Amino acid sequence: MSTLIKNIHILTMDEEKTTYPDGYILIEGSDISSIGHMKDLPEKVKATEVIDGKQAIAMPGMINTHTHIGMIPFRSLGDDYPDRLRRFLFPLENECMTESLAYHSGKYAIAEMQLAGVTTFMDMYYFEDAVAKATDEMGSRAILGETVIDFPTCDTTEAYGGLDYARQFIPKWLNHELITPAIAPHATNTNSPEKLKEAARLAEYYQVPITMHVAEMDYEMAYFQEQNNLTPVGFLADIGILSERLVAAHCIHLSDEDIHILKKYNVKVAHCIGANTKSAKGVARVADLLKSEIPVGLGTDGPSSGNTLDLFTQMKLFANFHKTNLKDRAAFPAVEIVERATMGGAKVLGLEDKVGSLEIGKKADIVLVETDSVNMFPIFDPYAALVYSANASNVQDVFINGQRKVKQKQLNQENLKDLRRNLSEQMAAFATSAKKRL
Repeated sequence: MSTLIKNIHILTMDEEKTTYPDGYILIEGSDISSIGHMKDLPEKVKATEVIDGKQAIAMPGMINTHTHIGMIPFRSLGDDYPDRLRRFLFPLENECMTESLAYHSGKYAIAEMQLAGVTTFMDMYYFEDAVAKATDEMGSRAILGETVIDFPTCDTTEAYGGLDYARQFIPKWLNHELITPAIAPHATNTNSPEKLKEAARLAEYYQVPITMHVAEMDYEMAYFQEQNNLTPVGFLADIGILSERLVAAHCIHLSDEDIHILKKYNVKVAHCIGANTKSAKGVARVADLLKSEIPVGLGTDGPSSGNTLDLFTQMKLFANFHKTNLKDRAAFPAVEIVERATMGGAKVLGLEDKVGSLEIGKKADIVLVETDSVNMFPIFDPYAALVYSANASNVQDVFINGQRKVKQKQLNQENLKDLRRNLSEQMAAFATSAKKRL
């Protein structure tokens, strides 16, 4: 099957930041087979479907480098409580999270991301096999890691049960077209050095990614300072598990030496500006990370932490917080912020040869952002329009691996009302328990 998308303003996000103000994209199967100016469109192009983009902005599918999609039920629960993690999240997960709830939450979360133009995501949660099933059914691209933590959880009966879970999970999904399995130790301070090494060995054996929360919490920083006068990054280097496989989420509290270490071991960083600032944890040193040529992508964190799973919100927050933090209005021009949401994320996840830019031979993960809505006129700079003007509701069409997942702002292969109803039914016991803790 082939699809021709014409009359679009293309932002390729390739190395040269090539644009085609009046362009076309031809999709053959799952790949981009041709891209260029409308005036260069061959007259005899035959396509199964022709879509008139009506001057929509065409951009690569956005990439969410850190989230927990099984956590939709927690959204808006106890948002302003200082002890939220231990008052609500950990207890309710152990008490109420089930495989079925994680599955239906996963489908609903993926729908939210697809409608917002997020075509690829990296996830860390429990019942990750159910999350993988949801991802497969929704047809998104993803890297999925089972959480490993130092206490029994909702899907394991023993501390560090995630390691045994991962030994079954990773081989099962290893050769999937869209899903890459991974392993996800929860954090530097919630895993012993031995178990972190075991997780790293498992990732090395199967040649898959590893992800964890790093240098996120004040008490995490204090713990390592008191234990061995190290930072979390220094601790990970000390036990020998840093590598190019690692996607370190958050990295809010970094020293100059930490940045040097991350660069030395080719570690990648998932930057979650929305969740980090909502929880008053701080603003990561992204400018310094990029100056050291450390790949940085945008992440939403889970729907309980950042409340939204779209990257338009993250791009705006990124601009506002980093410009303010640096006291520099010119810091991070819009094109650089769009890059964090696209090719930057692809490099973090090791998928830059497949996605992140619109180029011939790459996978057809494409987002059309309409320009007819009241907030999208006028447009002098399309990158600025995406960062400062656009929101998720402007996403018109979404293709993942050549398949049209969103058509005219509606899910094309799923029914959102059904997804919401199914999740709501599964949430009954959770909601009852949650209200008791308020």
